[in-house]
Amino acid sequence: MSSATAHRTRLVLCLGTVYVVWSASFLVTKIGVGSLPPFLFGSLRFVIGGLLLLIVARMVAKRRGEPLLPRIDAAGWRSLMIVGALCVLVSNGLNVWGIQHVASNEAALLNVSSPFLIALLGTLGPRAHPLTRRVLAGLLLGVAGILLVILPREGDPANSALHGWAVAAILIGCTGWAAGTIYQRNAAPRLDLMSFTALQMLCGGAMMAIPALLTGETARWSWDPSGLAALAWMIVMSSCIAYTAYAWLSVHATPAQTGSFGLVTPALAALLGWWILDERLTPAQLGGVAVILAGVTMVNWPRAGNA
Repeated sequence: MSSATAHRTRLVLCLGTVYVVWSASFLVTKIGVGSLPPFLFGSLRFVIGGLLLLIVARMVAKRRGEPLLPRIDAAGWRSLMIVGALCVLVSNGLNVWGIQHVASNEAALLNVSSPFLIALLGTLGPRAHPLTRRVLAGLLLGVAGILLVILPREGDPANSALHGWAVAAILIGCTGWAAGTIYQRNAAPRLDLMSFTALQMLCGGAMMAIPALLTGETARWSWDPSGLAALAWMIVMSSCIAYTAYAWLSVHATPAQTGSFGLVTPALAALLGWWILDERLTPAQLGGVAVILAGVTMVNWPRAGNA
């Protein structure tokens, strides 16, 4: 297998993992924060997930003859803290708080801003990638498809006084995610990706424990089975598996390819709702899924010379 073919295979596998797992995360997170406090839910997700992933990463490293404990200099710790703060504390912390006060489909729609922000910020830094007309057209096509998928659906009414703050929080979270993604791409971490991902999750999860403690969330902890099951799913699938795949994409894929998950996940979330929750899918929504797939194809497989 040629290096180009191997790279394309990894690209497809990582994109597919991120698309499917994170599509279900809107539903799973909504279930989780229905019975567990949001910041504590997020903190436990990343601290436990980070510890599990770090154990696996260092076992793999030891088999390669590397020291059991990674050697990290001051610049490495700075990168870990910055990416952990942006991608975990700011992005996931604000999203998990905001999803309490908006409909899950609205949260998905707001996250469509992520690929735009990643592609735009990706034009900056030492590993800047140009935003071609084809990629921009693919992003716009994807957003058009998202509107077809999301807007016809009847979501939860915006019946909370915190709705406006929740929308703002989710959008700020999307900005933090984009900034962290591009920072990680430009920083090119010296650690293996699995160890780097695990440590940034630990750093961000520890930071997220601060608002959990300050707001007294520990006193509101519940042993509700559905909440604990949602937490377990988010730890293993969303944090350990999908987060590692995304870390690989942030370093080895283009910014537009990396950010394309923000176009696909809302559409797949609608399909999962139809399949699992028996939610109705209209012809417009099915057409929107087709439009999104066309847009993602343009973003991920640009013409030769336009990549």
